[in-house]
Amino acid sequence: MFAMKAKALFLDRDGVINVDKSYVYKVQDFEFCAGIFELCEFFSQKGFKIFVITNQSGIERGFYSEKDFEKISEFMLGEFAKKGISISKVYHCPHLQGCECRKPRPGMILKAQAEFDIDLANSILIGDNFTDMQAGQNAGIKGLCLVKKACEQTSEFKDENFKKGEKLSENSNKTIK
Repeated sequence: MFAMKAKALFLDRDGVINVDKSYVYKVQDFEFCAGIFELCEFFSQKGFKIFVITNQSGIERGFYSEKDFEKISEFMLGEFAKKGISISKVYHCPHLQGCECRKPRPGMILKAQAEFDIDLANSILIGDNFTDMQAGQNAGIKGLCLVKKACEQTSEFKDENFKKGEKLSENSNKTIK
């Protein structure tokens, strides 16, 4: 008998987890999107490992440092932990170009797959940009969900919108199980 690969929920950070205010790196500027905790709790209860995959070019641009990013990530993870939600790992790309990790390239997703034995075909990615969708598609994720509105408008993240048997999006063949 062999162990089953894990299903994963991959989340972009800015615009999905927190309100995108451009180059957010200070705790006082970090505002969680309404409904994100409920969304993560739902998928966690369904057995999904949760990962954050985020482009953070503000580091290479000199707007903030790796240490600043680590501090805000610790804050974010702590807030999820207070709600009983475990984020398996935060992956980030600090580059502007010339790397395999910056979305739309799938480097961060493939790294998670290798480290955590993830079944990408049965995983889900939620993002707010076309490059997020491209990264998921490039990695072989079938369940792609593009958040079309600003995250403050929470109708897309409410529990009642993630019911068993419903499609994640019109372009997805994945359903909630």
